[in-house]
This record gives sequence, structure tokens and C-alpha cells, in this order.
Amino acid sequence: MRSYGSKTKNFFYFLYRLARPVLDPIKFGSGIFGYGWFFRDVYKYKRQDKGAKIFTGDLYPVLDERVGSTPFDAQYFYQQIWCFDQIRKNIPTKEHVDIGSSYGLCGYISLLVKTVFVDLRPISAQLDNLSIVKGSILNLPFPDHSLQSVSCLHVVEHIGLGRYGDVIDPKGAELACGELARVLAPGGRLYFSAPIGRARLCFNAHRVLDPETVIRYFNGLELVSFSAVDDRGRFHLCADHQDYRQADYSCGLFIFTKKLNS
Repeated sequence: MRSYGSKTKNFFYFLYRLARPVLDPIKFGSGIFGYGWFFRDVYKYKRQDKGAKIFTGDLYPVLDERVGSTPFDAQYFYQQIWCFDQIRKNIPTKEHVDIGSSYGLCGYISLLVKTVFVDLRPISAQLDNLSIVKGSILNLPFPDHSLQSVSCLHVVEHIGLGRYGDVIDPKGAELACGELARVLAPGGRLYFSAPIGRARLCFNAHRVLDPETVIRYFNGLELVSFSAVDDRGRFHLCADHQDYRQADYSCGLFIFTKKLNS
């Protein structure tokens, strides 16, 4: 049982756990209706195991997971598989650097090659082949033309909107793309994703970018390939980015390289 040093703290933590399902406005409805079946299940469990100390133990209602299928974000699922597979096929000789994508993805990439993960909100994680560095995508801690392999998935659409405590800047996405292009070495590969479709600002959550705008933001880089996760969550390898200019909310998966003479 979790200890908080006093019976009073344990009691208040017990009350918090009990009320937790209705403290979140998004889960309020499922919480209110869930208490009925929850206490019914408590009764059933106690009938089958009369010695169970349910109410004196860590009672912890979870009331919002009785759904027909597991919650699934197709864009994040496919983009990480796509990125991992592309890096597996093109393992850099020195290291791979990821800018703000996800700790899970970087952990897996570190099984292939030495990996550096740059994020504004670093965590304490220890893997032999993974380094975690605090940094901003608007001021990356790397020299010009220095990185052979870089990934940045579902990040730049947030930059400059203040969602994560960053400075408000309408040009945040463009500036972030400029930094990614700056640090990419000639002949290197940049694995990049962002929401694409009809261009619009959904303040302060994200932007949706016209795929032509993404390519323009990376002026000076060469588009190697384009894949996508469409509005219905279907993955398309080697697609045509022009087909997604009027999409609602698709995910563009871009591979860029920097020409050797750049």
C-alpha cells in the first residue's frame, strides 16, 4: 500500500482516488455512470473472495475503459513504425538525433544506433545507447551541417502557439523547419511529419499545413519521398503529396536530404 507518512494523508489520498473519475471534465460522464457498475463489481468480487480487503486497501476506480476497442491514434502509430523502419534501412554511421518526437520511439531507435533525444521537458531515463538533452527546436544545440540522421515527428505544428509554455510566434513552424534544415549534414536524412491538408490555425493546439508549405519551409533540402496517413487513418507508403492539399487532417511523412554541394 502506498504510504504518505500519516493516516490523514492516506485518508485524503483515498478520497482523491475515489473521486478521481469525475474530477476530469472529459471523463465526468463515464465516471458518474461508472460508479454503479463499479460498486456492483466490488460486491461480486467480495462474494467470491470474502477475505479481500478492498476498502482498506488501494481502492482505485477506473471507469472509462469499458469500450469496444482500444483507443488508437493512427497517425502516431504509423508514423513511428514508418520512421523506425526508414532508420533501420539507413542506419547512420555515428548517431541519430530526434527532436521532440517521443521517448518511446527514441528508446527503440537506440537499439539500432546511438541516439540523442532533444526535448524542452527532458525526463530521467537510462539506456546505454540513449542520451537525453534539454533544448529548443528554435535553437538546436548542434553546429551547422553536422547531423547525418534527424527525425522530428508531429512537433513543428505546435511551435509558437504557447501550448507548451513556448514564446508566441506566428512564424514558429517556419523557424523550426529552418533550424532542422540548418543542422542537417550534406547527404544526411531528415524524417519529418506534421498534420497536412487545408491550411489553418487551430489555436492553441496546432496548425494544419499545406504539404506545399512544408516543402517550401525546407527550401534548400530535396524531398526524397512522401508517405501519408489519410483522414480515415489509413497508411499510404510512397504517396503523392499533391493529393493531400485538400485533406481535413492527414499526416504527412516526409524524407528530406541536403545536397552534397549545399
